[in-house]
Amino acid sequence: MRKELAEQAERVARLLVSSQGVLACAESCTGGALGSCITAIPGSSSFFTGGIISYSNEMKKACLGVQDSILSSFGAVSEQCAEQMALGALRLPGATISAAITGIAGPTGGSDEKPVGLVYIAVADKDGTVVRRNLFCGSRDDVRAASVMEALEMLEELICSRQRQPLV
Repeated sequence: MRKELAEQAERVARLLVSSQGVLACAESCTGGALGSCITAIPGSSSFFTGGIISYSNEMKKACLGVQDSILSSFGAVSEQCAEQMALGALRLPGATISAAITGIAGPTGGSDEKPVGLVYIAVADKDGTVVRRNLFCGSRDDVRAASVMEALEMLEELICSRQRQPLV
């Protein structure tokens, strides 16, 4: 999967450059893996401003502006939290587009309502936010890699839809 991630990151990088976009990330269960994937690309400083690894609820609130009411009503692993994380990342300096990932990578921590592998991913720009619920299978590493791949694919879709271009 590593090669596939690198290839998808390269596609997103080309789209960011061509659209003069600047990406910011907000990551929880992936622990910075999306940002790492992007910064592995030479020249990424021209299209990546940085990110927040908001593993705790306190970080989600303090650094990304996730409302306490969202966390208490829906939890950190929710559509609402992912959306607020993406909007918080979009407020980072220079950002024009953002991606947020929050979920349960496992192998523990799941419940009947929120099983291991449940991951919400959001992408946002000035025109709106898209959030997807995902249920990934496999090991902790598999869930994290699948989450990063899905975030990259969602970024590609968002950029292409805004530019009215076919997916590359």
